[in-house]
Amino acid sequence: METTKRVAIQGIKASFHEEAAYKFFGKNIETVECNSFKETCDKLEKNDADFVVMAIENSIAGSLLPNYTLIRDYGFSVVGEVYLPIQLHLMALPGVKFEDIKIVTSHPIAIRQCIDFFYDYPHIKIVESNDTAACAKRIQEEKLTDTMAIANSLAAELYGLNVLERRVESNKKNYTRFLILKKDKTDEGKKINKASICFQVGHKAGSLATVLNIFAEQEVSLTKIQSMPVLGKRNEYYFYVDLEWPSTEKYDKAVRKALKYTSNFNILGEYLKNDKV
Repeated sequence: METTKRVAIQGIKASFHEEAAYKFFGKNIETVECNSFKETCDKLEKNDADFVVMAIENSIAGSLLPNYTLIRDYGFSVVGEVYLPIQLHLMALPGVKFEDIKIVTSHPIAIRQCIDFFYDYPHIKIVESNDTAACAKRIQEEKLTDTMAIANSLAAELYGLNVLERRVESNKKNYTRFLILKKDKTDEGKKINKASICFQVGHKAGSLATVLNIFAEQEVSLTKIQSMPVLGKRNEYYFYVDLEWPSTEKYDKAVRKALKYTSNFNILGEYLKNDKV
């Protein structure tokens, strides 16, 4: 009998991280709630979880840079990805009307994505909090009749709140990309067509271009490149790159060639592209 997968998420039940976990693994999982991304990594490290679902970029807010560092520092393997459309709703206790509302509360990024909506309601006080779902839970627990949360429909359902206004995000095509992390790489032989890698290059002019050209020559597409300073070393950078390819042989060949022109080359993970929003 297959054991239930334990998936560590940043945040609590009904957060976007849990929604992403459900989208990737299905509903038959046990979510392990964590207060921070570092805590999700500690749970995986100590075998208190089998996987981590970690947000890595948002189409409006950009990359979550500290999370790249966590993945590299812990040496986890990226075994998948999932894209989640970010749909934000206003919710309050049943019976509470919109005109009763004095306060709206949510995560700062969620608030930023809905700020246009609140221009028309300057009397509503905006209060930042650490988690979208936690705001919904608090309204339910403390029976707050003058407060609404910005969160997803999963949170409204779980915490028994009434949706006052649907889809209040300014950009309706907003999504977040999450990576699926595992302690070690064990799924040998599975189909792969995407990789996340990390490397450094020398200071010579054109050294990064040389590496990028190697991939181009083998028809390996760069879907993302992100630089991060190396801690404590001036003018030194890690480059985090996502690659896609039509032929695994060509990808392997490109990697072998790139090794000659890079240092600290690290394949963070090889997996199947999964970018349907």
